[in-house]
Amino acid sequence: MRVQRRGWRSALAVALALGGVVALPAVAGASPHEVRDDFNGDGYADLAVAAPDGTVAGRAKAGFVGVLYGSASGLRSATKQVFSQNSAGVPGGSEAGDRFGSALTTADLDRDGYTDLVVGVGGENGGAGLLQVVWGGARGLSGGASLASGAAHNGLGTKGHLAVGDVNGDGATDLLTAVDGYGLVATGGPFTRSGAATGERQVVKDRYDSRVLDLDVGDLNGDGITDVVAAQTGTDTFDSRRIAYWWGTKDGLTPWTLVWDIDGAALQGGENLAVGDVNRDGYADIVVGRAVDGYESDHDAYRAKGGRVDWIPGTSGAPDGVAEQAVNQDSPGVPGTAEKGDGFGTDVQLADVDGDGYLDVVTGVPGEDLGPATAPNSVKDAGAVVVLSGRADGLTGAGSHQVVTQNTTGVPGAAEKGDAFGGAVHAGDANGDGLADLAVGAPGENAGAGSVWSFRSRAQHVVSPGGVPVPATVVAPNGTFTFGHTLLGTTAAKARLGSEFAN
Repeated sequence: MRVQRRGWRSALAVALALGGVVALPAVAGASPHEVRDDFNGDGYADLAVAAPDGTVAGRAKAGFVGVLYGSASGLRSATKQVFSQNSAGVPGGSEAGDRFGSALTTADLDRDGYTDLVVGVGGENGGAGLLQVVWGGARGLSGGASLASGAAHNGLGTKGHLAVGDVNGDGATDLLTAVDGYGLVATGGPFTRSGAATGERQVVKDRYDSRVLDLDVGDLNGDGITDVVAAQTGTDTFDSRRIAYWWGTKDGLTPWTLVWDIDGAALQGGENLAVGDVNRDGYADIVVGRAVDGYESDHDAYRAKGGRVDWIPGTSGAPDGVAEQAVNQDSPGVPGTAEKGDGFGTDVQLADVDGDGYLDVVTGVPGEDLGPATAPNSVKDAGAVVVLSGRADGLTGAGSHQVVTQNTTGVPGAAEKGDAFGGAVHAGDANGDGLADLAVGAPGENAGAGSVWSFRSRAQHVVSPGGVPVPATVVAPNGTFTFGHTLLGTTAAKARLGSEFAN
């Protein structure tokens, strides 16, 4: 999930609170960042969002992916595209249960200078799974190829089982896929237009039967080569969650190892991962979202109630599990209250929200209950998004902000039971102004049809408590819009659009 897959160093355009706008300070002259999700090479980040449960040509859960392109004015609805296995140039055909879009990521696989869209088809061939690519180009995404097929029931391309990164330092992007039961497969790039890999294939096993929940990459020890991190659990239980990693070297990936806690045991992990240098010390850190609570191992996982987010610093040696910091909605500075089932820690992503040069954590809270002031918990599982501020001392919860809900002023729609707003989140600079914009998926919206919200950033001046104008970045309410099946022209029923973004 490459060089800080989820780590945008531009200021994320997000500062809406439940009760209104919270203005956050910006940094003048922010350094430019790589626009990773630019499929047509125009300098603006594009947005790909999946509905793996979507119906295509009457085939339930065949799955599709919607794409909107960035521009100087932000995402453009007029340039939307929809891809499935029925699309021209994409191999195969849509079948019930294929779940095209079960995982998404982006990379320039063929080294032509355009970002390509990598798509997991986790239900293909009865659950064996398939990986496909839709090629980027000057006119956008078109054509495609199959990259890899799974063996019986191994779920190749399912959610959390896909990443990309240069793990041997040769300058080509490698394809990283998780296989439950034995670990990780690294397929060396670059790839030809037929989908064939030109590099070597490496299989790295771990010592236990494992189920991979999420993958991400980053340079944990600062040696200039990408490392791979996995959130794992045992195949026979969901209770023992752990964090595994493989060092990248010029000879490929090293054997599997774990992040250890202060007692010398495996550090309690979670289901969601992001990797990036939060404290700006030159080493990528591991951020883990443990959104699922209620298991016995919660007793060994500090602040597990309602979900938590862990920060584990990278070092010149191993990731330092002893120095971990864990926060939940009961932590000082973090808005809200920790309640069982909130899902705090869902789809963690990294972005510099307040423009101070430190990566912050953007995370969904899709189980958050909302409602009017007279009955604040009257709408179950409506959902929210929270930002945790990164600092030189890590991720303490100080300075954090409740970002947005459907009850926030200027946000289209209204909080409804089961919307799961924040079920997936995405950050990307869609209008090229150096500020990362936010997309939020609500897969439960409209009885499971799903929808997506796009928030555009802008800089403005606000008045500080001392009466002095201060530059700030905020979400511009007049730049917020929502889109779904009406725009995409897709079948809405139970599609759960917004379940997955290409991050």
